[in-house]
Amino acid sequence: MLIVDSQVHLQSAGKASPYHRQDLFLAPELLATMDEAGVDRVVIVPPSWDPNMNGPSLAAARLHPDRFAVMGRVSVEKPESRALIATWKRQPGMLGIRQVLGHRETRNWEKGGAGEWLWPAAERAQLPVMLHTGLYLHLVEGIAQRHPGLRLIIDHLGAVLTSSGQDGDAFAHLPEVLALARFPNVAVKASGVATYSSEPYPFSGMHNYLRQVYDVFGPRRMFWGTDLSRLTYWGSDTTPKTCTYRQAISMFTEELHWLSDSDKALIMGRALCEWIGWKLPE
Repeated sequence: MLIVDSQVHLQSAGKASPYHRQDLFLAPELLATMDEAGVDRVVIVPPSWDPNMNGPSLAAARLHPDRFAVMGRVSVEKPESRALIATWKRQPGMLGIRQVLGHRETRNWEKGGAGEWLWPAAERAQLPVMLHTGLYLHLVEGIAQRHPGLRLIIDHLGAVLTSSGQDGDAFAHLPEVLALARFPNVAVKASGVATYSSEPYPFSGMHNYLRQVYDVFGPRRMFWGTDLSRLTYWGSDTTPKTCTYRQAISMFTEELHWLSDSDKALIMGRALCEWIGWKLPE
């Protein structure tokens, strides 16, 4: 079974969010971690705090095209960014965009401000977009409706990451996410799920949320992932978590007994590759 992680940050510089590991995390360490856990491919998402933007991620993808692909950052507030979208995928390893709603430069999303040009441009260029929605999940319905040809992926099942946002608190917005399943151009990343659990492995309290998502989105629009640099650290005191990379895999492949073998093959990698246009191995 092809195992593809839908989100990992490489960290080459900058001060990481307090919810992520604080030291650098570069391609050689990531490859070793993948090999140890049995992960075939990773979608690299350049973190919002790294001033090097997409450079280190694309460099890793050029060196290891069979292991890495990139969903890159776009500075939507910069006028010169608009000209980049039409040729975005000409960058080797680049398959789409990852956009954070509500960041300091895009807090006027609701007012039709700096970033509204991105959606029609990405739709024309056939670029899938991963969305970290945070408290702006309510905007996704309008985007999906106005741009039916734009493939959208909601990060982390729409869960909100805070120091106390675990279990039910983290998934308070799940009904809004489930309602978006009626749009065929919307998918979800079941990423970082263990982080939201106050329980140890197999994180049983998370299984019900995953089943609800599976029931409405199905295995072709539900993508496994880890947000790896959050599996080890949680909170400003970087208290170690108990979830290993291998456990993040086996939670889905061994503990969710209602998934068929064909479901698992899709959720664990094939469906994501098809959605973002990452050619499947022979």
